[in-house]
Amino acid sequence: MPRADFYLIDKPRFREQPLLLVCELARKAHASGQPTLILARDQAQAEALDDLLWAFDPDEYLPHQIAGQDEDEDEAPVLIAPPEIDAPLRPLLINLRDDPPQGAFERVLEVVPAEPAARGPLRTRWKHYQALGFALNKYDM
Repeated sequence: MPRADFYLIDKPRFREQPLLLVCELARKAHASGQPTLILARDQAQAEALDDLLWAFDPDEYLPHQIAGQDEDEDEAPVLIAPPEIDAPLRPLLINLRDDPPQGAFERVLEVVPAEPAARGPLRTRWKHYQALGFALNKYDM
């Protein structure tokens, strides 16, 4: 059964820098050997995430790249896809866009902003996944 996990931003460090939570989720996925596709909201967010993945843990390198920049991107454990690049889906997705991903995947991670006003699209996505028969989980981070 496919799964959708919603991570609600709560801790101050994630409130200040929400992309840090994305880095933590990508690190966990990589540690468990799951190739991950991050669906970035736009090119600027993809680049910010690329920079942060280089710097967020000085003791560990998380292999990653932005889709559409290299021929060997299929081998990158963490691939960041801006909307204009049509990257093939992977079993594990981290979705930062307003729309739910379409296609076949096993698990999607949704990062929920701290501001209640920004949570509307996520309620819609929760209902979307529920209607598709996904197992749903919610975590406070």
